[in-house]
Amino acid sequence: MFNFLKKLGPGILFAGAAIGVSHLVQSTKAGADFGFGLVWALLLVNLFKFPFFQYGPKYANATGESLLEGYKKLGANILYFYVIISLATMFTIQTAVTIVTAGIASSLTNNIISVEQWTIIILIVCSVLLYFGKYKMLDKMIKIVISILALSTILATYLAFNNFSYDFNLSQVLPKNNVEIAFLIAFMGWMPAPLDISVWHSIWTIEKNKSDGIQEMKTTLFDFNVGYFGTIILGISFVLLGYFVMNGSNLSFSSSATTFATQLIEMYTSTFGSWSYIIIGLATFTTMFSTTITTLDASPRAMHKATELISNKKIKNGYIYWLFFLVIGTITIFFNFNSEMGTLVKVATIVSFITAPFYAIINYILISSSHTPKKYRPSTFMHILSTIGIFFLLGFGIWYLSTLELFI
Repeated sequence: MFNFLKKLGPGILFAGAAIGVSHLVQSTKAGADFGFGLVWALLLVNLFKFPFFQYGPKYANATGESLLEGYKKLGANILYFYVIISLATMFTIQTAVTIVTAGIASSLTNNIISVEQWTIIILIVCSVLLYFGKYKMLDKMIKIVISILALSTILATYLAFNNFSYDFNLSQVLPKNNVEIAFLIAFMGWMPAPLDISVWHSIWTIEKNKSDGIQEMKTTLFDFNVGYFGTIILGISFVLLGYFVMNGSNLSFSSSATTFATQLIEMYTSTFGSWSYIIIGLATFTTMFSTTITTLDASPRAMHKATELISNKKIKNGYIYWLFFLVIGTITIFFNFNSEMGTLVKVATIVSFITAPFYAIINYILISSSHTPKKYRPSTFMHILSTIGIFFLLGFGIWYLSTLELFI
């Protein structure tokens, strides 16, 4: 078992980054509002995003370089566009995940320490851990957190199902009104994660190879599959939890981070019993903490690499500068939107979905090009799935943009 876990790494970090807002917030809300009705969307978006996420670690293992180096080979403008998109999304994404983490921490401490104070504490603690512990610390910590999360979530789902007193309805639904369509786009935007995580994944793969030696391709892809399909299973579990516990009730999730966190924890404890409040609270906190720290590591690491590639020179302590920049930006946004967690999460997820076609197209072009060794280029099946996936992401993006004025 130890050797098995040791081989895993970037795929689990991917799961750590993915299993956060998209699962704890969006998937639970999907189950609460639509029952089992949006599982089609969860499965569909996971299917069509699969190739583009896989191409990140696959390209890194095949070439020994991250996707960012590949983007530069395709054209400097692509790298510039990546930086622009990242600057437009990284602060909102970091704030969205941090505000949920801070809300859970505040709820667990009975609001003795405010959400604002917890935000600063969490960001400082994560920054210190990343500065001193680096990739190895992150790799070891996430494996423990994800293992605890998986076991507790699956057990909670099983117990909730046993307590469910209504007929289980498998009917699927297609959102119709403006509010429901906006939620569908937001739900799919971060399911299982924003596509820019493929860039992070490629960087983590390089770091894993530096730390533990170059991995075989089959090991890299197995690691990816464990993380990816694990996020799908847990996504369905959170939908079911929302369905079993909140669907059909008069309860609704608050847009306040602290209130939402309390509701989320009480959703679990209503299934387990009040004795489990602290255990479940800590489990949900560590889940969001893992997302917070992985995103706080990945964005500065990617931006540092991108700026080095653009400037064609090594930048000493560039990672630290970007980390500091991200922390300050997150705190600034947080103190302006701390009472609007729901809006912040919605904006972040929708922006991620709208930018998804860019990453899908570029990743597909790169993995299919001469920059990738021929034996690692996509199979016929993956070519077909990638093409359909690009049209799927573009279609949903255009659909949303065509109705954008209705949501203003």
